[in-house]
Amino acid sequence: MILKKNIKINEKLYDFINQEVLKDIKIDKNKFWNGFSDIVDIYYPKNVYLLEKRKNLQNKINKWHKENKSKNIEIEEYKNFLKDIDYIVKEGPNFKISTSNIDEEISTICGPQLVVPITNARFAINAVNARWGSLYDALYGTDAIGEAPKGGVYDKERGDKVVKFAKSHLDKFAPLKESNWIDINNIQIKDNKVVLSNSKIDNIEFVNTEQLLGWKTSEDGDLTELILSKNNLRCRIVINKNDVIGKNDIANISDILIESAVSTILDCEDSVATVDAEDKILAYRNWLGLIKGNLESNFLKNNKNVKRALNKDVSFTGLDQKEKILKGRSLMLIRNVGHLMTTPAILNEDSNEIGEGIMDAIITTLIATHDFSKKDNKNSNYNSIYIVKPKMHGPEEVKFTDELFSEIEKLLDLPNSTIKIGIMDEERRTSINLKECIRAAQSRVAFINTGFLDRTGDEIHTGMQAGSFMKKADMKNAPWISSYEKRNVSIGLECGLKGKAQIGKGMWAMPDLMAEMMKQKINHPKSGANCAWVPSPTAATLHALHYHDVNVKEVQEKILSSASSGALNDLLTLPLLKGENLSDIDIAREIENNVQGILGYVVRWIDQGIGCSKVPDINNIGLMEDRATCRISSQALANWIEHGIVSKDQVLKAFDKMAKVVDKQNADDEKYIDMSSNENSIAFKAAKELVFDGINQPSGYTEPILHQRRLEFKLQNS
Repeated sequence: MILKKNIKINEKLYDFINQEVLKDIKIDKNKFWNGFSDIVDIYYPKNVYLLEKRKNLQNKINKWHKENKSKNIEIEEYKNFLKDIDYIVKEGPNFKISTSNIDEEISTICGPQLVVPITNARFAINAVNARWGSLYDALYGTDAIGEAPKGGVYDKERGDKVVKFAKSHLDKFAPLKESNWIDINNIQIKDNKVVLSNSKIDNIEFVNTEQLLGWKTSEDGDLTELILSKNNLRCRIVINKNDVIGKNDIANISDILIESAVSTILDCEDSVATVDAEDKILAYRNWLGLIKGNLESNFLKNNKNVKRALNKDVSFTGLDQKEKILKGRSLMLIRNVGHLMTTPAILNEDSNEIGEGIMDAIITTLIATHDFSKKDNKNSNYNSIYIVKPKMHGPEEVKFTDELFSEIEKLLDLPNSTIKIGIMDEERRTSINLKECIRAAQSRVAFINTGFLDRTGDEIHTGMQAGSFMKKADMKNAPWISSYEKRNVSIGLECGLKGKAQIGKGMWAMPDLMAEMMKQKINHPKSGANCAWVPSPTAATLHALHYHDVNVKEVQEKILSSASSGALNDLLTLPLLKGENLSDIDIAREIENNVQGILGYVVRWIDQGIGCSKVPDINNIGLMEDRATCRISSQALANWIEHGIVSKDQVLKAFDKMAKVVDKQNADDEKYIDMSSNENSIAFKAAKELVFDGINQPSGYTEPILHQRRLEFKLQNS
């Protein structure tokens, strides 16, 4: 550990910052580390205070529920109690956010948003490159237009179906006068104008001529792309008569590229397993490579060496004959960790681990400033930095983050409010007090997002002593969910986020079920959300079609004019069983479903350091699992044990049974370590601990146990 003023820094982290990050930045390393130390001196104690306040509030709520368990609780009585203890804060006058210097991907373009683990360079590059996605590939390779293909041989019948679907979508995206796109047989440039023809008409016009933005041509002057736009999303029609697809198309269209992942969250939190300095350096180094644009990934695919690098910006000729630029990459946001976790990478003057969120904020901001000196392929055109901050409980914690960001700006000589904040509305105290949370950072807010999964976990933990909670599936239809989703949008709009910030919705967790996603996820733009999470670049391309069909700005205008938001009383209504009798079969299924999900996720987290992956559920359907899903399952079981719905012995038997199921599901993984035949499995112990000690975990979070057990595994196998 290297001592700098009042902090001790892991030597490898210290060298990485000095030799790789501070290089080419005009900041003296001594000034930086001394300033870092000063920030820790002030903000570490404040962080500790906020965590202690969380604990005290939870203790008061537990006590109140225990004392009032025997009577029928009226919602007004419950609400007044929460106000008395300052869990619900007094709402101030109406206001509008004052955020400035916001990139169009945040302010005016509505579309899909990817979330990707920062520690996986290949995934991160793929996500950032997913600004543009092949509609042909997305349709052909998934079940979006019928059962997904199984073999590797090209299916011409399926290919024809893809082209027919894609061109019919063009009829909705950019309709033509007197023709459908499927009948267009010639696209060319004549006298610097685009001319489309079919077998009967030589010059077919667009219904809306403003949708045509320009074109690209080859060195020989042949037309290679048309650039179109709808609802601020661009579409590139690729024309190539020499391509295997294009040569068989009557108009030589070889593909349709859809503007897909407009923004991407590079995640240092729920989707990664970073428990020590070594892990954090990997995360920070990848972030540095993404910002500088030089991150690469080399890997074997189908026995061939493949290199992934970041896309370049795309130039094209506009209607005015001038060169225009389309960004080739998704706008990058970086998600820091929350307030809870500490890190052994840096210690304070008392040799206590500092808040990992404080370290993340300083270092990820420092790295992001490399973007400022770039002349092309910039992330932000305004030199803004977008930090998504999760797991904040209420306005006081948002204010803490706002003040921390101000100190970091002073340290790095940045203009005030350079750092924008994404508020994850995923904790109960935040969603109840959302307006005041937004007010607390009103010059920085660039994003709010409903996090259904973590929000459900916090719902269970906060009301742990109120009684037995519903089954997970039933909770999705409880009154608080619809109120939560509706309030998030309406409050955001009332606070002036329209045209200035993203209002987001949560993840589609089934990456193999794209047909079902196409049916359901259109509800997100219809709800007034201008971005929503998807699990893959392919899903981003397909979900983008929803934003072609729905004009989110018009939806937001209607919501603003109706002035109707989800009821607070509904939001406060706990999703309890309330006398419902569950059958033994229902209970057994719920136990096994939760246990299997916990084991499937935890075994990869502990043994392989995988923070998020597609984990087969009890029915062998691949689900995207992260710490939020694990939090729900572990808290749900802890609640049922606490209230006698199930016994500890029942759950233990389910763990033994499901360990064998999970072992079998992972039989083809060479790195996998069996749990059922290994009595010393650290992962198996961690999974059980999450349930049986779940009631004592701060806010029900899984991180403390997972981090401790992962460190134990790494030490044992070092």
